Amino acid sequence: MRQIVLDTETTGLEPEKGHRIIEIGCVELVNRTLTDNRFHVYLNPEREIDAGAVEVHGIDNAFLADKPRFADIVDDFLAFVKESEVIIHNAPFDVGFINAELARLGPDYGRLEDYCRIFDTLALARRKHPGVRNSLDALCKRYQIDNSHRDLHGALLDAEILASVYLAMTGGQVSLALDSLAQGPTPGESTSQGRPRPRLKRITCPPEELEAHRKRLQAIDQASGGNCLWLKKH
Repeated sequence: MRQIVLDTETTGLEPEKGHRIIEIGCVELVNRTLTDNRFHVYLNPEREIDAGAVEVHGIDNAFLADKPRFADIVDDFLAFVKESEVIIHNAPFDVGFINAELARLGPDYGRLEDYCRIFDTLALARRKHPGVRNSLDALCKRYQIDNSHRDLHGALLDAEILASVYLAMTGGQVSLALDSLAQGPTPGESTSQGRPRPRLKRITCPPEELEAHRKRLQAIDQASGGNCLWLKKH
């Protein structure tokens, strides 16, 4: 099973008002294992970036002046996501921007949904954790995922973090070879630097809980005529 975890950064919040994509970051999961296959580009939006957006991602027009346009990379991007499941946090936002970019290129390109399936982790998080905040930062805290190296938003870094969150939300990680970044990405850098993983916490059970557990198993064993599997020795 091939999945692509995707994030974008933009000039603002509303594609219908002409705002554009300035960064696309994608990482690949195959059978729930992160691979080294990535797609990462910065894009010249051909318009000014809102000051509020710069405060979020730290990318300005001067940095993007010599970067490719979306039209220059669209075929490579669509080939990368084709026939996969694309995982996005708050998918309507990113998909809306991508479809607006495709629409600028003419009807032959269609919509992102014509090339791949879309999975929205924000919708999943709201079903699993109703009534609480489900931002990417909030989910990192809830699932004990280290995002301390994330000072500014960045498409590639956020895609890497989202891959970890997605695996945790959908049954725990099976095999996650995720390179953490020692610090936030500098614009123009598309690779991660290795960072030592923290030791796993060892959680011990209090004696009174162990005793309550033992008594509960004995009750199950008695009710089942001595067939409590948890008391059988293997």
